[in-house]
Amino acid sequence: MIVSNNRDLLQMQIQDLIISSEKVAHVQVGNNAEHALLVLTRTGYSAIPVLDMKYRLQGLLSMKMITESILGLEHIEFERLSDIKVDDIMDEQVGVIKNTETFQRALDLVINNAFLCVVDEDNTFVGILTRRVILKQLKKYVYST
Repeated sequence: MIVSNNRDLLQMQIQDLIISSEKVAHVQVGNNAEHALLVLTRTGYSAIPVLDMKYRLQGLLSMKMITESILGLEHIEFERLSDIKVDDIMDEQVGVIKNTETFQRALDLVINNAFLCVVDEDNTFVGILTRRVILKQLKKYVYST
């Protein structure tokens, strides 16, 4: 049982924990699935944010979503990749947190998400907050008490 004052950790702002949008691979609405597949494959990410032309978060795209979109009855239809738009297959139900939120809110949300997309008040993509970063912060706090 953690017997220390955990309010400091839970009320901490998440700004310093965010991986900046400049370091996060993404695709844009209107890109095709072939481009998205290349981005996912080259980065090794399991999922990437989908942004509009003003860098506002629109959804999330994963390798699984792309693969499912090209499954045919008899074979995988790779030739369809260039015709499928990411906004047609992306998931709009994304783990999102505002950049002004607290660690407690991030901890609540990251339970069901490998990472959270971080946005500002205009829904502009700021970066991501990973479960790994949250757990490292929690570990540091637990072991220091």
